[in-house]
Amino acid sequence: MKRVCFVLLVKPDRLEEYKQRHRVVWPELQAALREAGWNNYSLFLRPDGLLVGYLETTDFERARAEMAKREVNERWQREMAGFFVQPEGVLPDRMMVPLEEVFHL
Repeated sequence: MKRVCFVLLVKPDRLEEYKQRHRVVWPELQAALREAGWNNYSLFLRPDGLLVGYLETTDFERARAEMAKREVNERWQREMAGFFVQPEGVLPDRMMVPLEEVFHL
């Protein structure tokens, strides 16, 4: 299993709504993530909007490609796009650039 970490930036004025949305993530989206190989997936949010994502998967690009095929993911990404600081027209899932792991205990 490969560990993957990425960062995004949530708009400061949308933090509370972002957290609320993640308290009620659609069951069909959760099932799709599991089926696509997103294991042990967590999101961590700092008060300034820095969002850190962590997951374990055998192949991150394949897991992303599997999610990209699913209608539920497209709906979720479009609904969530307005929460992030990002280039216009780029959906959040395309901004998930894995960080280089430099230490693991």
